[in-house]
Amino acid sequence: MIDRATIDKIMDATNIVDVVGEFVTLRKAGVNYKGLCPFHDDKTPSFMVSPSKQICKCFACGEGGTAINFLMKHEQITYPEALRWLAKKYNIEIQEKELTDEEKKEQSDRESMFIVNEWAMKYFQEILKNDPDGIAIGKQYFRSRGIRDDIIEKFSLGFSLQKRDALTLAAQKAGYQPEYLEKTGLCIKGEKGLHDRYAGRVIFPWFNVSGRVVAFGGRLLDARTKGVQQKYVNSPNSEIYVKENELYGLYQAKKAIAKDDRVYMVEGYTDVIAMHQCGIENVVANSGTALSLRQIKLLRRFTQNITLLYDGDEAGIHAAMRGTDMLLAEGMTLKVLLLPDGDDPDSFARKHTAQEFRDYIEQNATDFISFKTRLTVENVKDPVKRSEAIGGIVKSISVIPDQILRSTYLSELSQRMGIKEQTLLNSMNGMIAKDLEEKEKERARAAGNETTTEQVSQPLQPIGLHSADEQTLEVEKMLIKSVIKDGEKIIFDQVETEDGGTTSLTVAQYIAYDLGQDGLTFHNDLYNQILQEAVEHSGEADFKAENYFMQHPDVNITSLAANLAIDRHQLGKGFQVKEREGGLKQHVLHLVLDLRLDIVEKRLKEIQAQLKQAGSDMMRIRELLEEYKDTQLLRDALARQLGNDIVI
Repeated sequence: MIDRATIDKIMDATNIVDVVGEFVTLRKAGVNYKGLCPFHDDKTPSFMVSPSKQICKCFACGEGGTAINFLMKHEQITYPEALRWLAKKYNIEIQEKELTDEEKKEQSDRESMFIVNEWAMKYFQEILKNDPDGIAIGKQYFRSRGIRDDIIEKFSLGFSLQKRDALTLAAQKAGYQPEYLEKTGLCIKGEKGLHDRYAGRVIFPWFNVSGRVVAFGGRLLDARTKGVQQKYVNSPNSEIYVKENELYGLYQAKKAIAKDDRVYMVEGYTDVIAMHQCGIENVVANSGTALSLRQIKLLRRFTQNITLLYDGDEAGIHAAMRGTDMLLAEGMTLKVLLLPDGDDPDSFARKHTAQEFRDYIEQNATDFISFKTRLTVENVKDPVKRSEAIGGIVKSISVIPDQILRSTYLSELSQRMGIKEQTLLNSMNGMIAKDLEEKEKERARAAGNETTTEQVSQPLQPIGLHSADEQTLEVEKMLIKSVIKDGEKIIFDQVETEDGGTTSLTVAQYIAYDLGQDGLTFHNDLYNQILQEAVEHSGEADFKAENYFMQHPDVNITSLAANLAIDRHQLGKGFQVKEREGGLKQHVLHLVLDLRLDIVEKRLKEIQAQLKQAGSDMMRIRELLEEYKDTQLLRDALARQLGNDIVI
C-alpha cells in the first residue's frame, strides 16, 4: 500500500504538461498546450492540456482528466500503478513490502510479465558488466562495433550466457514463476522443460513509449552467424508486446523527435544505436518489417515529418518502398534517403559526426515523388511499363489527405513526365472514386450479411435499423448528390412550426430532419459527415455546398464531390427515378420517399421470413400478420405519393 503522505508528495510534484508530453507532442496555445489526441484517430490537434488547472481534455472524443486519469487510460494501468509511474518519474521513493509468492501470483498477468521483463533486463546487464563470459564475449562484441559504455547503458544492452538454462535457473531462484518466463518469451518449453530463448546472444531490450520493457531482441555473435539462418531472435507476441504496435528506440528518441519535429526511420537495432552515439537521437527502427498503421499513428503523436534512411542496395530500396502509401495516407510528410553503396546508417554514422550526417541528409534526401520517379520511371522506354509506373505514382499521390499538397505533387509530376496536369488529375480522381466504391460495397456486403443471419430470429425492428442492397445505396447516393450540389438551397419557405412561428428548410436540413424522424442514417459514414456539415453551415450567407465540398480538406470528400458532380446515377431494375422532374423540391421529396419505400419493402420480406420460422406459435403469427397488413398499407401509400415518378 502507498500511504496518503506519499500520494500527496507525488501529486504535488506532478506537472501534467510533463506527463502528457511523454506521449504527445504539445505546442503552446495561449496559456494552454495542445496536441493530437492519443485516444482516437485525431487529424487536427484537439487535445488540450491546462497547466494552471492540471487537467487535460480532448474536445473531439471527450477523454481527459488529471495526470493520473491520463496514465490509467493511456497505459491501461491501475491507480496504484499510475502512482508508481509518477513516483519513478519524479524520483520519489515508495516504501513497499516484498511480495510473497502467493501475492505475486495474485498480481495481474500483465503486470507480472512487466516485472519479469524488468528483472531479465537487469540480469542481462549484470552478466554483460560482471560475468567473465559477458565481458569477454558480449562486451567485446559491442566494442568491435564501436559502441561506447554510455550508449550501452542508455539502451540497457546485455548478454545471455551460452548455458541453455542459465536465465531459467536464475529467475526461478529469484522467485519468478515459470508460466511468466514462458508467457514473456524469455524461455521456451521443450521436452526437457524450460530453456533460455536467447542463450549465447547479445541482448537488445525493447521499451514501450512509457519506458517499460515489453520484449527483447537477441543477436548471435559474428563468429557464430555463418550458415545460421536466425541471426536475430525476437520475443513472440504476448499480452504486453505486439510487434506491429512498437518501434525500437522510440522511448529514447521521443523527446528529440518532438524537439526537431522529424523522425528518421531505419531498419535495425545497431542503426539506431550508432546514430545516437553519433549525436542524432530522433531515430527509430521497425526492425526489417513493413510499417504498420499502428506504428505510424504512434509516430504522428510526436511529428508528421519522417525521413526513411536505408542502404542503397536492392534490399534497402525495397524497404524504402514498403509502407510509403500508408505513411502518405496518414498525413505524414515523407522524404527518402538511400545511403551510398556499401553503407548502412550504422556504418555511415560511425564514419561521420552528427553535423556531417545531418548535412548529408539535408543535401541528399528527396521527396517521395522524386524518389519513386527515379526508381520506377526513369530509363523505362516501354510505353506500357512507363504508363504503369506513372500510374503507381499517381496512386500514391491520391492517398494524401492534404488537397494543396496533392495538387503540388501532381503539378511536379506533370512537369517531370511531360504529361498534362488535367490528365493526371482525371486519373487520380478515378482511382479515388474506385476506392470509395469498393469501400462502399464492402460496407454493404457486411451490412447485408448481418441482416441475413439475424433477420429470422430477431424481434421486430424499428424502421431506422435497415440493411443495404444495391437499390438502397443508389438512392442514398442520389440523396447525397443533392446535398453536395444544392444543399444550401431553400425548398420549404415560411413553414409554420408547432410554436406558431415560421421557418425555412434547405435541402440538407430537410433531408436530415426527415431521416432523423425515424432514426435513419446513411450506410456510408462519409455521407453522414457531408450531411452533418451541410446542415451546420446552412444559413451562412456565403455557403455554397458544391464549392465547399469540392474544396474540402478531406481528400475522400473532395473526390466524392467531384465524382458526383458529373455522375448520373441510374437506379436498379426495381425503380427508375426521373431526376429533377418537377423541380428541386419534388426531386428531393421523391428520393426520400424512394428510400422509405425501399425500407418498407425489405421489412415485408423480413416478416415473410419470420412467418416461415414461427412454426405453430399462433400468438407470434398473429403479431406478424398484423404488422404485415399495416406495412402493406404503408407501402401502398408511399407508392401513391411517388406517383408517376417511379415505375414499379
